[in-house]
Amino acid sequence: MSAFDYRNFNDRRQNSADAKAALLAKFKARPTLDDPEMIAKAKARQEVARARDERTREREAARIAAEKKAAEEKRAREEAELAAQIAREEAEAAAALERKNAELTAKKAARDARYAARKAKARR
Repeated sequence: MSAFDYRNFNDRRQNSADAKAALLAKFKARPTLDDPEMIAKAKARQEVARARDERTREREAARIAAEKKAAEEKRAREEAELAAQIAREEAEAAAALERKNAELTAKKAARDARYAARKAKARR
Protein backbone atom coordinates (compact mmCIF):
# COMPACT_ATOMS: atom_id res chain seq x y z
CA MET A 1 0.00 0.00 0.00
CA SER A 2 1.09 3.52 -0.65
CA ALA A 3 2.11 5.68 2.28
CA PHE A 4 0.27 8.60 0.75
CA ASP A 5 -3.44 8.53 0.94
CA TYR A 6 -4.70 11.39 -1.19
CA ARG A 7 -8.42 11.35 -1.70
CA ASN A 8 -8.62 13.12 -5.01
CA PHE A 9 -6.72 14.74 -7.84
CA ASN A 10 -6.91 18.27 -6.42
CA ASP A 11 -5.17 17.13 -3.21
CA ARG A 12 -2.35 15.54 -5.21
CA ARG A 13 -2.01 18.64 -7.38
CA GLN A 14 -1.94 20.95 -4.35
CA ASN A 15 0.68 18.81 -2.59
CA SER A 16 2.84 18.80 -5.73
CA ALA A 17 2.58 22.59 -5.99
CA ASP A 18 3.49 22.94 -2.30
CA ALA A 19 6.55 20.70 -2.76
CA LYS A 20 7.69 22.73 -5.76
CA ALA A 21 7.19 25.96 -3.83
CA ALA A 22 9.22 24.56 -0.91
CA LEU A 23 12.08 23.62 -3.28
CA LEU A 24 11.97 27.09 -4.84
CA ALA A 25 12.01 28.75 -1.41
CA LYS A 26 14.93 26.57 -0.35
CA PHE A 27 16.85 27.52 -3.49
CA LYS A 28 16.10 31.22 -3.08
CA ALA A 29 17.18 31.08 0.57
CA ARG A 30 20.74 30.13 -0.42
CA PRO A 31 23.23 32.93 0.18
CA THR A 32 24.77 34.60 -2.84
CA LEU A 33 28.43 34.25 -3.80
CA ASP A 34 29.29 37.74 -2.55
CA ASP A 35 27.87 36.99 0.89
CA PRO A 36 30.61 37.34 3.58
CA GLU A 37 29.76 33.93 5.01
CA MET A 38 30.16 32.30 1.59
CA ILE A 39 33.44 34.16 1.04
CA ALA A 40 34.70 32.93 4.42
CA LYS A 41 33.71 29.35 3.57
CA ALA A 42 35.45 29.59 0.19
CA LYS A 43 38.61 30.88 1.88
CA ALA A 44 38.46 28.07 4.40
CA ARG A 45 38.11 25.53 1.59
CA GLN A 46 41.08 27.12 -0.20
CA GLU A 47 43.18 26.90 2.97
CA VAL A 48 42.27 23.25 3.40
CA ALA A 49 43.12 22.56 -0.25
CA ARG A 50 46.42 24.47 0.07
CA ALA A 51 47.34 22.51 3.21
CA ARG A 52 46.42 19.24 1.46
CA ASP A 53 48.59 20.18 -1.53
CA GLU A 54 51.47 21.09 0.77
CA ARG A 55 51.24 17.72 2.56
CA THR A 56 51.12 15.99 -0.82
CA ARG A 57 54.26 17.86 -1.96
CA GLU A 58 56.03 17.00 1.30
CA ARG A 59 55.15 13.31 0.94
CA GLU A 60 56.31 13.36 -2.68
CA ALA A 61 59.59 15.06 -1.70
CA ALA A 62 60.12 12.50 1.07
CA ARG A 63 59.41 9.65 -1.34
CA ILE A 64 61.83 11.06 -3.91
CA ALA A 65 64.50 11.55 -1.23
CA ALA A 66 64.01 7.96 -0.04
CA GLU A 67 64.26 6.68 -3.62
CA LYS A 68 67.46 8.71 -4.17
CA LYS A 69 68.96 7.38 -0.96
CA ALA A 70 68.03 3.81 -1.90
CA ALA A 71 69.52 4.29 -5.38
CA GLU A 72 72.73 5.71 -3.93
CA GLU A 73 72.98 2.83 -1.45
CA LYS A 74 72.38 0.34 -4.24
CA ARG A 75 75.00 2.01 -6.44
CA ALA A 76 77.52 2.02 -3.57
CA ARG A 77 76.77 -1.64 -2.84
CA GLU A 78 77.19 -2.54 -6.52
CA GLU A 79 80.46 -0.59 -6.69
CA ALA A 80 81.73 -2.41 -3.60
CA GLU A 81 80.72 -5.77 -5.09
CA LEU A 82 82.42 -4.84 -8.37
CA ALA A 83 85.58 -3.76 -6.54
CA ALA A 84 85.57 -7.03 -4.57
CA GLN A 85 85.03 -9.02 -7.76
CA ILE A 86 87.90 -7.17 -9.49
CA ALA A 87 90.17 -7.79 -6.49
CA ARG A 88 89.18 -11.48 -6.48
CA GLU A 89 89.86 -11.77 -10.21
CA GLU A 90 93.22 -10.02 -9.82
CA ALA A 91 94.13 -12.36 -6.97
CA GLU A 92 93.10 -15.37 -9.07
CA ALA A 93 95.14 -14.07 -12.01
CA ALA A 94 98.17 -13.50 -9.77
CA ALA A 95 97.78 -16.99 -8.30
CA ALA A 96 97.46 -18.48 -11.80
CA LEU A 97 100.56 -16.59 -12.94
CA GLU A 98 102.45 -17.81 -9.88
CA ARG A 99 101.35 -21.40 -10.53
CA LYS A 100 102.40 -21.08 -14.16
CA ASN A 101 105.81 -19.70 -13.14
CA ALA A 102 106.19 -22.52 -10.59
CA GLU A 103 105.30 -25.10 -13.27
CA LEU A 104 107.78 -23.55 -15.70
CA THR A 105 110.46 -23.54 -13.00
CA ALA A 106 109.69 -27.17 -12.15
CA LYS A 107 109.80 -28.14 -15.85
CA LYS A 108 113.09 -26.28 -16.29
CA ALA A 109 114.53 -28.00 -13.21
CA ALA A 110 113.39 -31.40 -14.54
CA ARG A 111 114.82 -30.60 -17.98
CA ASP A 112 118.12 -29.45 -16.44
CA ALA A 113 118.23 -32.59 -14.30
CA ARG A 114 117.72 -34.77 -17.39
CA TYR A 115 120.40 -32.81 -19.25
CA ALA A 116 122.81 -33.14 -16.33
CA ALA A 117 122.07 -36.88 -16.07
CA ARG A 118 122.71 -37.30 -19.78
CA LYS A 119 126.04 -35.42 -19.49
CA ALA A 120 127.04 -37.42 -16.44
CA LYS A 121 126.23 -40.65 -18.28
CA ALA A 122 128.25 -39.51 -21.27
CA ARG A 123 131.31 -38.73 -19.12
CA ARG A 124 131.58 -42.15 -17.61
